[in-house]
Amino acid sequence: MGATGRVGRLLSRAWAGAAGQGVAPLWQGRRPCPGQDRLALDPLADPEGLVRAAGGMGAILVLAGVTPATAAHPGDYRANTELALAAIAAAERAGVPRVFLASSVAVYGAPGQGGMLREDGPAEPVSDYGRAKLEMEDAAQAASRTAGVIALRIGNVAGADQLLGPGRRDVRLDIFPDGTAPRRSYIGPGTLARVLSDLLHHPGPLPECLNLSAPGAVSMADLLRAAGMPVRARPAPAGLIPAVELDVSRLAGLVPLAPGDGSPEAIVRDWDTLTGGQAI
Repeated sequence: MGATGRVGRLLSRAWAGAAGQGVAPLWQGRRPCPGQDRLALDPLADPEGLVRAAGGMGAILVLAGVTPATAAHPGDYRANTELALAAIAAAERAGVPRVFLASSVAVYGAPGQGGMLREDGPAEPVSDYGRAKLEMEDAAQAASRTAGVIALRIGNVAGADQLLGPGRRDVRLDIFPDGTAPRRSYIGPGTLARVLSDLLHHPGPLPECLNLSAPGAVSMADLLRAAGMPVRARPAPAGLIPAVELDVSRLAGLVPLAPGDGSPEAIVRDWDTLTGGQAI
């Protein structure tokens, strides 16, 4: 669910190639899209249609939702919970064993000094978006009866983010007084597709919550340099968090993760392969 969002478009490209081995998705969007693997459906207005579409599927992946870029006011974020509950209801009626929900690192709020963010650590969101995603997670687990629900707390996805997503261009980057740039947990879109494919095929039980990114945290300045984009500095605003790093040890216990997947060169190469360095 969510074929037309940036992450959906990136995954569609990745799974159309080698990274999609063993994955045959049916992509849902509210607007008609060409292709036999596309379904135009409003899951909230047509729950029966969603049940029919889910029949025979091994999982439902919910990428659809409202983000800060699309929300007109905080109340719009309620749709994230509504979409999650619609997917769970359809999965349980259609006999789909798993529902994966795209959550966000925003559920954690401001990280502690120098600490990595763990799934079993505090979740204290400071934004309306983060609070809405955490409410979605809680409501989904409470509603689930037979389907396994896995909330994916996803870091920055190269190509769906604000830094690389718009494509190669001149960028003004926030720089702290010590000369460093923000560091964030990232994942390349092809790596994301591979990790999701591995999770979809995982034979054993999965936890209710998973951090999802490549290992480590990468400097945004290093990403720009790897992409051949000049770093044009501007003073970082007060309150900007220097580092947000997800602890992915739980994920690494389930699927293969290579330390090199989190290097700026690997992330940019992954992004370039799918997008040519252009906005999608």
